[in-house]
Amino acid sequence: MEVGILPVELWQLIFSYLHLPDLGRCSLVCRAWSELVLSLDRTRWRQLCLGCLQHRHPNWPNRPGVEPPSWREAFKQHYLASKTWSKTTQDLDSSNCLSLFRRRKGWRRLCVGVGGEFGSLRAALAAASPYDRLVLLPGVHEEQSEVLLKVPVEVVGQGKLGDVALLASIDQHCPTARLSNVVFMPARFTSLLYKTTSGYVQFDNCNFESGQLQIHAPGTCQVKFCTFSQSSIHLRSVALCILEHCEFTGSENASVTVEGCPSSDCNWACKHLAVLAKSCTMSLREPDPAACPVSKWDGWRESLLRPVRTCKIVVGEEQSSFLAAAGAQALVGSAQEDSEFGENLRAAKEEEEYPSFDSNSSDSDLRSDDEEDAQVAYKVACQAHSPNHTLADVMDSKLQSNRLHALQRDLKLKSLQQELQQDKEAQSLANSLQGCIIRQCLFRDGKGGIFIYSRGQAKVEGSIFRDLTYAVRCIQNSKVIMLRNDIHHCKASGIFLRLLAGGLIADNNIHSNCEAGVDIRKGANPLVLCNKIHSGLRSGIVVAGNGKGIIRSNQICGNKEAGIYILYNGNPAVSGNHIFQGMAAGIAVNENGRGQITGNIICENQWGGADIRHGGDPVLRNNLISCGYSDGVVVGERGKGLIEGNVIYGNKGCGVWMMSSSLPHLINNQISHNSIYGVAVFCHKDNAGDYPPGQGGSESFQEEREGAGGENDADSEEEYPAARRPISVALVELNSINHNGAAGLHVKSSEVLNIIANVIHANGDGGVAVLQSSQLTRITNNSISCNSRGGVLVEADCQVELRGNGIYENSSHGIVSKGEGVIAENDIIGNHRCGLQLLQAADMKVTKNRIQSFRDYGIALFDEAKGLVQENLIFQGRSKKSILRPILNAEDCIIQNNMLLTFKKRFDMECMLINPPARPHLEGGVPVSCTAAAGQRVSSITTRVDGGCHNHGSIFCTIL
Repeated sequence: MEVGILPVELWQLIFSYLHLPDLGRCSLVCRAWSELVLSLDRTRWRQLCLGCLQHRHPNWPNRPGVEPPSWREAFKQHYLASKTWSKTTQDLDSSNCLSLFRRRKGWRRLCVGVGGEFGSLRAALAAASPYDRLVLLPGVHEEQSEVLLKVPVEVVGQGKLGDVALLASIDQHCPTARLSNVVFMPARFTSLLYKTTSGYVQFDNCNFESGQLQIHAPGTCQVKFCTFSQSSIHLRSVALCILEHCEFTGSENASVTVEGCPSSDCNWACKHLAVLAKSCTMSLREPDPAACPVSKWDGWRESLLRPVRTCKIVVGEEQSSFLAAAGAQALVGSAQEDSEFGENLRAAKEEEEYPSFDSNSSDSDLRSDDEEDAQVAYKVACQAHSPNHTLADVMDSKLQSNRLHALQRDLKLKSLQQELQQDKEAQSLANSLQGCIIRQCLFRDGKGGIFIYSRGQAKVEGSIFRDLTYAVRCIQNSKVIMLRNDIHHCKASGIFLRLLAGGLIADNNIHSNCEAGVDIRKGANPLVLCNKIHSGLRSGIVVAGNGKGIIRSNQICGNKEAGIYILYNGNPAVSGNHIFQGMAAGIAVNENGRGQITGNIICENQWGGADIRHGGDPVLRNNLISCGYSDGVVVGERGKGLIEGNVIYGNKGCGVWMMSSSLPHLINNQISHNSIYGVAVFCHKDNAGDYPPGQGGSESFQEEREGAGGENDADSEEEYPAARRPISVALVELNSINHNGAAGLHVKSSEVLNIIANVIHANGDGGVAVLQSSQLTRITNNSISCNSRGGVLVEADCQVELRGNGIYENSSHGIVSKGEGVIAENDIIGNHRCGLQLLQAADMKVTKNRIQSFRDYGIALFDEAKGLVQENLIFQGRSKKSILRPILNAEDCIIQNNMLLTFKKRFDMECMLINPPARPHLEGGVPVSCTAAAGQRVSSITTRVDGGCHNHGSIFCTIL
């Protein structure tokens, strides 16, 4: 009998004919035989598992074509679960050997039906002893009144499933029972199929048709491999029960109803069910790289230098293109382009080559001797300070690289495993075993899937919900934990939470639903982590009516309305999500919605990356908003909010589009490479509907609308204090606005607007264009440089205050004004045309500015310009003409106490921007994130310079 005598293949063939008890005995003979028994997994163990009439395929009903990892292990789990009902005797823990002397439960086999010992189930139960097996012979068994189950028995149908039908209503009054291989149908007098209020019941491989199961605490149940056709199960305050591998179809209401807080009064079966639940818990898996676009973003710095969109993602079974130009890559591309621009500009300066501009004067290209001297001094100073430039370039390059790595690290989509490691609350919820545990079930073609209310609790894993009205409704302080489910093609929302409901919704695939994928309302506060929410016919996630929640690390894409829609005092924390390729806005905040929206990647959406309107007041911080087909951020009528620290890059519209009636605080953002304006402020009203197409105008929010008239709740006020500070004037502050296709800042406003301490650099049109401003627009302490046209343009009838700005090296005039207001204490230096030009009916007070132009007038007055030009320091005017061009009729224009200087020596130029230092002046300088990523290094302009002349060159050159 030695194993080596025969080939292994022959031993396997011999063992494949053995029955289960014989296989067990053979595995105990020796290690070699034990390994032979284990090697039969795909043959004999598979036959045993599929041949058992009490069980179905281990992956039924969701994946019956997929084999389990081990058929032997699946058979073992089936076998152990089928014996749970008989474990009512408490195990003796004092000694294992005592189990040898324990009296075994004896049982009889009683046949019921035609040809059996008993004609009816009632008669058999009357004669049964504890733990007897009642075998229902093939046929229809009908009881005319309620059947009381008073002794623990096992009721098994003979033959295949469907051969035995039982028309009865059973009320269990014993500690335990098991029913298997039976089709349950309602009796004529009631639709209740089975009820227990204290004991444990186990259903294996049964069908339930047009009826209901009721399990009340301290009773509990285990239901496996069962089909519910137009049937349901109602669980009331059950401490722990398990529903596994069941199919629910055609329900008229919810298929599973969980009511009441899990009872602390547990019966004997709860500890056994807990062991089974833990042994069957699916290990938390990492997301599939093919389905996760960001897993391919590890090479951000390299791949983003390519202009084409190369990344691919797979969501479910569908492939779609995904933008390659993400934020970090955007910064790299920006830095590369700016570096080339800076090198070319420095080369041009060294060669004393300046671009030619059209001029009304025939001697526009002539230079005075003084100007030539100034140019030479300019060149010498640049060469003298080149080591400082190199050091600054290196430091700025490091800062840019650090920011790139920070973006890569902070905005990378996290897996569920990573989230659970960092969030103990989520980990506790994921590991909880209370209430109803539903695993690997299929809910289809009915009204509702699972309804949880009145502090109920349910955990749903690996199940499929399709073609329902809704998948899950959780209300009234209840809790739901949903892990790795598929929810699709629901007629309403996929998951609906309201009335202070909570829980964990993680790693689900939610798609193609007619309403929102996840709908959070009326104080509900769930954790929504690492889901794929896509292809919905409405919004991906809706948070309304004081709903809250933590929405983190989700992929939200391809929805026809907003990826996340917040309204009616909804106040979620939205962070670390990737929201892309939506048919409307990425995130929409309307109707007094709020929220903390941080660290998300919002890209390639058809409408605004973030859309804020009608009292929406979110905190939008540290997001990457890029490559949208419209504007990056839209702040519509009566929109508010703190928009801080975002990278708004490469959108086909404006970087930020805002209405003058809105009151946003736009601070410390990087707004670059957008196709139109960097920031645009308009005064016209939105369209009548106030929503772009598909932006949620037809959503049903009547209840939330009625309850949203009051003030925001106090708890939310304390939670996000930064978003609540009152702002009475729209504020654009500390932003870097560069390399946009049109003007950096475009203003057509009917309200007061403050533009403070921004870096507006290298835009495709002017730096700032104020085309309409019926109330005062304050432009203070900004650095406006190297724009393709003028630095600042003020049209007629506009009210403007320009104070403390540095306006450098723009390709046309420094400031052109046709309006009225104040121009005071600005440095207007090195622009290629006039420093300051007043036209038409301009009425400006021009005081204490430092103005210089190599090629044109320092200040030029035309037409009917009037006002006051006083105490300005004007350098190096146009060749052969006065530095200042006064108006012919000077009655309404007072020009007095100005200092007009031309360069006689190098020393004069060196001291031009010494006292005070070059503007703008900011306490502590400008943060790194506000500097333009350019060869010019505009950050140098915004930093204080100590007084005193340098011995080796011009402060003016060092500043630039």
